[in-house]
Amino acid sequence: MTNVTTMGGFLLMGFSDDHELQIFYALLFLGIYLLALMGNFTIIIITILDQSLQSPMYYFLRQLSLLDLSLISVTVPQSIDNSLTHNGYISYGQCMFQIFFFTSFAWIEMAILTLMSYDRYAAICLPLRYELIMCPANCKWIVIAAWLSGGISGILYTAATFSIKFCRAKIIHQFFCDVPQLAKLSCSHDYFGVIGVSAFMAVMAFVCFIFIIFSYIHIFSTVLRIRSAEGQSKVFSTCLPHLFVVCFYISTGTFAYLKPTSDSPTASDLVTSVFYTAIPPVLNPIIYSLRNEALKGALRKSLLQGVFTRRKVFFSCC
Repeated sequence: MTNVTTMGGFLLMGFSDDHELQIFYALLFLGIYLLALMGNFTIIIITILDQSLQSPMYYFLRQLSLLDLSLISVTVPQSIDNSLTHNGYISYGQCMFQIFFFTSFAWIEMAILTLMSYDRYAAICLPLRYELIMCPANCKWIVIAAWLSGGISGILYTAATFSIKFCRAKIIHQFFCDVPQLAKLSCSHDYFGVIGVSAFMAVMAFVCFIFIIFSYIHIFSTVLRIRSAEGQSKVFSTCLPHLFVVCFYISTGTFAYLKPTSDSPTASDLVTSVFYTAIPPVLNPIIYSLRNEALKGALRKSLLQGVFTRRKVFFSCC
């Protein structure tokens, strides 16, 4: 361990030192990763190919699925490799890139979730102006702005984190390079840059959350005035999954990044990190698909067309 931690890299402790348990966690993470790939790729492909799913709502959902794939790919494959090889070493450069991409994608996802709430607000509360507000050009530019803001967030976090002088043993009690755990490795007060960036991003996330809450207050007040039960059900089927995803994502991320880090990490710290890194990319496609009749209909149509095409090819070969 000493040789590893003095080579300019870090040692990721992961979930267990036991080799058999490491294999178990690797297989578990592999299953989670494959589920995330399958669910998010399905949404991306369906929303691209199906002409009935070309509205801004599904454009933002496609962006969210792309982000989920990117976010889980930053941390989980590295953890699987470390568990299978029984080697928790991660180089300085790998750790830097992991922090940059993870914090960038995490902020972009927050921005996209905020844009999705505004899209629902404009569609329900401002229907006459909706096409003007959420025209394709506007959607494209605000998504570009979200990605650029994510890159700025990643640069700030990476610069602040690696301005720290790591004078303790470079052992990270996590399965990926986590900013709070890295800040704990400093034995001086040069981690205040990380605290400043975290506080700034927390304020920005809180502003987004307040914006989302106000959007849904207006949405629900408008929906309750709709006399048609079918109309209310249609609105709730698109809004409630998004609201659940927002609450789950913000609560787990806030708890992980704003709670004080202890010198003796507990199992709950690792479980919490799994909840905001690996679980959302798996849950999001399921949550959005369960109550969205348009997505379920498009998926059924794609599956039926696939079965029909295979049968046609089979009989033509016969």
